[in-house]
Amino acid sequence: MELIQTTPDLSAYLAADEVIDHHHPVVGRTAARLAADVADSYAYARAAYEYVRDAIPHSQDSGDPRVTWRASDVLTLGTGICHAKAHALAALLRAEDIPTALCYQRLLHDDGQGHVVHGLVAVRFHGAWHRQDPRGNKPGVDARFSLDGERLAWTPDPRCNEVDYPDLYAVPHPAVLGALRAAPDRPTLWQTLPTAL
Repeated sequence: MELIQTTPDLSAYLAADEVIDHHHPVVGRTAARLAADVADSYAYARAAYEYVRDAIPHSQDSGDPRVTWRASDVLTLGTGICHAKAHALAALLRAEDIPTALCYQRLLHDDGQGHVVHGLVAVRFHGAWHRQDPRGNKPGVDARFSLDGERLAWTPDPRCNEVDYPDLYAVPHPAVLGALRAAPDRPTLWQTLPTAL
């Protein structure tokens, strides 16, 4: 699948905003701590990915009812669903000048009833975009950082009307961000996340 930048200007994928707030001190401190232990930007990207994947539990897996959407809140509170964790990873990568996009899949919902939009990131290295899934591993899910072939949590099955969306967004999709911001808790969010983009 060919990934498509929705914004031609690559600098948009380095920008800070209210959601991907890499200007926030907690993001800066976390990025500096991760960068201190690595030799180059590739190693930093892997370290940031593994930190978000492993050190910040997916709130559905951990049973945490809180809803986070701003990167600094995800890092401060240590919780979030896939979209929130993607925002946190994007902020950590952009803090170190690594172009990072938000991207999405349409997957069957956990309960098998209907679909839900799942959040990922894509990093730009070697002149190309590489998708990564920081949602967090669990039995049956083994996502890994990779610049040589995707190692995502899931591969959409077209027979089940699952979809890989090719669009690379510089900011969160409005439907996703709207659901995150409006939900008072994760159980409500689970009912209001978009089913398609």
